[in-house]
Amino acid sequence: MAARADLFAAYAECKANDDAERCEQIAESVRELDDAIRAAGVRGRLTPLDPPPKPQKRRSTRRRQDAPNLPRRPVERRTVGQVFGGKYRPSTFLTLTLDSYGRVDAEGAAVDPDSYDYRRAARDAIHFSALLDRFWQNTRRCVGWDVQYFGAVEPQRRGAPHFHAAIRGTIPRAELRQIVAATYHQVWWPAHDERTYTPDRPPRWDSRAKAFTDPDTGTALPTFDEACEDLTDPAHVVRFGQQVHVKGILGGTEEAGRHVGYLTKYLTKSVGQAAGLGESATERQREHARRLHAELAVTPCSTRCGVWLLYGVQPHGARRTTEPGRCKGKAHKPEHLGVAGRRVLVSRKWSNKTLDDHRAERTAFVRQLLDQAGIRPARGVEDGPYLWETPAPGDTDIPPRPALLLHAVAERQRWKAEYTAAQLAASDPPGSGSSATDDQAA
Repeated sequence: MAARADLFAAYAECKANDDAERCEQIAESVRELDDAIRAAGVRGRLTPLDPPPKPQKRRSTRRRQDAPNLPRRPVERRTVGQVFGGKYRPSTFLTLTLDSYGRVDAEGAAVDPDSYDYRRAARDAIHFSALLDRFWQNTRRCVGWDVQYFGAVEPQRRGAPHFHAAIRGTIPRAELRQIVAATYHQVWWPAHDERTYTPDRPPRWDSRAKAFTDPDTGTALPTFDEACEDLTDPAHVVRFGQQVHVKGILGGTEEAGRHVGYLTKYLTKSVGQAAGLGESATERQREHARRLHAELAVTPCSTRCGVWLLYGVQPHGARRTTEPGRCKGKAHKPEHLGVAGRRVLVSRKWSNKTLDDHRAERTAFVRQLLDQAGIRPARGVEDGPYLWETPAPGDTDIPPRPALLLHAVAERQRWKAEYTAAQLAASDPPGSGSSATDDQAA
């Protein structure tokens, strides 16, 4: 692979100098090298010398005419808000919800299920995370400083996700409401309103064409990129609803503690449990959740989702094992209600620490836990000093790649076993006499 990389660099240099003869010689050498690599059992795609040009997507970047404009200020290099009275710097508690899809009762079930817009509810839930990203981008541009937040995504009783966030600093309520009203996310995907195929009549995989084809005509289905070439309008636009809750909070007060608890109270529960779909759920609630899940089951969750095949589009990465109409994504599972991503969202600078700082803290915690348990890691950092150097190609001291991989797997397994043993030792003091069997019997 190192020799192939060197040939790539030489090919690019010769191509820049218009040396066609030399380029042809290098291309012949690369073809012979690729044959040797394949014969050695290496799998995967080898980058060609002249990759085909990627199609350029020309879409309008103008804001939608039905969305209000927002002021744009230069973003200052600060992550905290304004100080009041020389010593008070309050924070903000914000709650964002999605739009209404129809009337619901006190338990969150649709009053009229036939008129409730389950399709829009399913699509909004799947693209809710992208809408949140757009909101924070607009917020920073509008307020003029690097807004930091800690938030949690929770389901409402109707099954739609909403977002609670603690913001470090204050933002005027009117300005926040203006940002919410002006925030939207456009989904530039192929239209997926009407299904072309059904699970009983799915498209078929053609092993020769290496593509899914129509079961009647044998014509290959368009790829996802081909289906997006002539798009003039987005397939879906997701927006927030009109309900926006904004409250100023002063750190260290009882009210601040109460709102922190409000942020974290659902994190130990699943999405379905947080939405009230436990054992005490009524039949109307279960029927409402069943209809929402039925719509989520036929709504594509990503560009690689197998549900695209029902709409006559080949998803990215389609292969023989792809099942039309089936996807393992969390968004399609009934217990997730379309919330496929992380439920806890924290901005990078919330803790005022870098990723290296967090890594150092985790390392120190693990070392402290191992020391308390009396476990000494094999070949730890303290066993040094070590001299690190980059090996040269063809170095005979380097073990073969399979041996290196097996060594790395064994090392990871040993680390996991040592850490698990330290955790068990810390949670079960010597002489306590408790065991997992006793806990189960109790």
